[in-house]
Amino acid sequence: MEQPNVQTSELYTLQLPSKYESISLLENLIEEVADKYNVPEDTFANMMTCLNEAVTNAIVHGNKLDPDKTVIINAEVDTKRIIWTITDQGQGFDYNNLADPTAPDRIEELTGRGVFILKHLADQCIFNASGNEVELHFKI
Repeated sequence: MEQPNVQTSELYTLQLPSKYESISLLENLIEEVADKYNVPEDTFANMMTCLNEAVTNAIVHGNKLDPDKTVIINAEVDTKRIIWTITDQGQGFDYNNLADPTAPDRIEELTGRGVFILKHLADQCIFNASGNEVELHFKI
């Protein structure tokens, strides 16, 4: 009798206190996953950029740098893709009504590009309804 084709995935979880120093632990996890699954360099660079941006936003804007609040990072990895989920304990935000960072009157602004970056570098970017969780998909 033939065995069914079963897709298996591996899960990783990281809980970080809401302080800037936590980013190094995130970077270690990204490197570990990328090495284990032979992630191409361009995908690795996009993951590192997106996850740094998403977790920094969760720490600063979501949890307001409150070290008693955590940011939870989950990664689900299979042979074809990595799905990263970043969740903070903040109130969330309205990700549908953000100013366009490429608009002529905003092009000189130093902030406000995070969601734009996520949407352009990840293969898929999905926010939950309240905006305190983002799911980032990367094909590998």
